[in-house]
Amino acid sequence: MDIPNKYNVPFSVADDELFVFAANFKPFELGGNDDGREAHRYFDAVFGDAIRAKFPNIKLKYATWDYPIRYEDIAKAGRVPDLILEDPRLRIDRDLEPLGWTQDITSLVQGAGIDLTTLNVGSVEQVKSRSDGGLYGVPLWIDESLLFYNKLVFDKFGVRYPTAGSTYDDVYKLAQKLTRQVGIDHYKGYMQHPDNYLAMNQLGLYPFVPGSSEQPAPEDVQVNLTTSEWKSIANNLYRFLMIPRNNFTTVDDFFKGDMSFPGHLAMAVNNLSKLNAYALSSYYVEEDDAEQFAEWAKSVKIGVTSMPVLSRGSKTIYQPDTRAAFVPPQSQHKDQALDVIKYLVSEEMQTRISSYGMKAVLKTDAVVNAFGTAIPELAAIDTSAVYWGENAVIKNYQNTEYWDIPLYKVFRQHVLKDGMDVDSSLLVTETQDIPDYIKAQVARGLTW
Repeated sequence: MDIPNKYNVPFSVADDELFVFAANFKPFELGGNDDGREAHRYFDAVFGDAIRAKFPNIKLKYATWDYPIRYEDIAKAGRVPDLILEDPRLRIDRDLEPLGWTQDITSLVQGAGIDLTTLNVGSVEQVKSRSDGGLYGVPLWIDESLLFYNKLVFDKFGVRYPTAGSTYDDVYKLAQKLTRQVGIDHYKGYMQHPDNYLAMNQLGLYPFVPGSSEQPAPEDVQVNLTTSEWKSIANNLYRFLMIPRNNFTTVDDFFKGDMSFPGHLAMAVNNLSKLNAYALSSYYVEEDDAEQFAEWAKSVKIGVTSMPVLSRGSKTIYQPDTRAAFVPPQSQHKDQALDVIKYLVSEEMQTRISSYGMKAVLKTDAVVNAFGTAIPELAAIDTSAVYWGENAVIKNYQNTEYWDIPLYKVFRQHVLKDGMDVDSSLLVTETQDIPDYIKAQVARGLTW
């Protein structure tokens, strides 16, 4: 079946091919044809080659967003992927469910012999939280959040590096010390994305109020951001944003970002895939960007440890930034897709995933010890913190429907632009911004 697309690039899927589509994980999109667009390199290296070797009778057909095809092209053509690799936290309700590409695969998973109890608890619960009382997908890996620090900045000012288990109080003190001006050189102490901080918070808080249905009418969707726990979480980050001249721009300031000079941010909470890119792995940096990244790297000596924890002795980090596998009900090769998923969560494949610089959802000694071994650029960096701690587990999500609500209003609008305090910002977001947003989305005919 041909799948027409806006690029007018010939693309077709045969009836006997297992059609795999991946989206919303940047490495999938890197390294492709002569135009630098159609990408297979990352998928083949980490997944595809191993799947073909394990299942020589399976014919794989792979594509990634958005070249040459997008979800809307696939839906229009009617050849739905047999296996989708996606972000369950944001994309089940935004993309997969509106297209009718979700189904409860609980019985299919059990029948295939996939044991979810061996996998990262936070990842499994995250998928379930978006699955309307069932299970729409199986988690595969985590783009973990870590605390990056530039050893050159710490060494310049004689400050000790952060360590695994450092609390936000510890890191706040470091941020104050390292936000300073030396001649024309200004250094920022700390960046943490405020939207992700709230959405993936370490208390497992969920903004939606459980109701009487997994799929409430839009007017019945309620949120609560004004509990003492939400206020505590928000105030914890607020103090970092209020450090004079530690202005929040982007966590990518760690390398270059929006700052005038590279290497002038001491610490940032960022994703594991960015660590691979900053270490200059060709799997994670687009070829056209490699020269510029190499130049910026001269100003950064990378250190990495666990993201800060809320209290001394805690080992709870963010809710996981998971990527999961989905089998749409329209799949023409469900059994093959489930065989592949079972293989992807096996120790053999989880070890492989870990070796290519991603955090696996299966944590065994073999998996942990393999981390980064296929990425030689990581050899000089202590990555022992990647598997440190436990991901927060989302809670109280039963009988809710997930909407991609504007949590950015809390910090990026009301605190950083309007100058509000935290309590007022949370209240306005809860009582005005989110209800207005849902009404506006409904008026546009959207349902997530």
